[in-house]
Amino acid sequence: MEETTAEAARDWSIQDVARMAGTTSRTLRHYDDIGLLKPSRVGSNGYRHYDAAALLQLQRILLLRGLGLGLPAIAEVFQQQTDPVKALTGHLEWLRQEQDRLSRQIAAVRQTLETVKGGGELMAEKMFDGFDHTQYKDEVEERWGKDAYAKGDSWWRGMDEAEKREWKSRSEQLGKDWLAAAGSDISPASPEAQELARRHVEWLKSIPGTPAAESGGDIKGYVTGLADMYVADPRFAANYGGEAGAGFVRDALHAYADRNL
Repeated sequence: MEETTAEAARDWSIQDVARMAGTTSRTLRHYDDIGLLKPSRVGSNGYRHYDAAALLQLQRILLLRGLGLGLPAIAEVFQQQTDPVKALTGHLEWLRQEQDRLSRQIAAVRQTLETVKGGGELMAEKMFDGFDHTQYKDEVEERWGKDAYAKGDSWWRGMDEAEKREWKSRSEQLGKDWLAAAGSDISPASPEAQELARRHVEWLKSIPGTPAAESGGDIKGYVTGLADMYVADPRFAANYGGEAGAGFVRDALHAYADRNL
């Protein structure tokens, strides 16, 4: 039976979706093949069509890809986090922060360009606005004191680029391993999750200035406090695929802290 105009108005062809999303039909077909994004219907000619719910799913896929997640990890996030409203709320908060950071970078580069063109003197303190990690300075100082921020800041600035890349790579791998674990059937108290928690605590200990790195510091309170913040703060929850994934990390860290710290 031929499709009616009313039926066609409720969905979009694969070509239209690819164009709107800035992707390709081949990519969308691949998402279908691996079960990540199924079309809402397939026409008699074999063409895939996508309704509003499918577009919402695609938007979440693209947002998670932007966070650096691979397709298997995204599939695991979807299994854990079925409420798209909660998920998109967390994404929106992260995007707003990125928007603010990029706006400051744009303003800094624009000012540098105008200064160079005009033959003026560069304002060094304004050239790097939005480029470093100091956007969390006030928050770190409020939570753990000025000395904690100063030590951490000095440690980070003392690294060369290769060391920074290596540290970031290790951090990203830890995050991906957490996502995979949260998307599986294991318990936060399982040996696998507890090994991840051990790695996480060792990672925290590697950052100078934190209670985890300081002799005599309240390591248990620091670790459990961070674990709670991973769930409460959308910026952190986004690193673990949203509230559900962050909740798994929190529970695993609490169990590890109770047993070992």
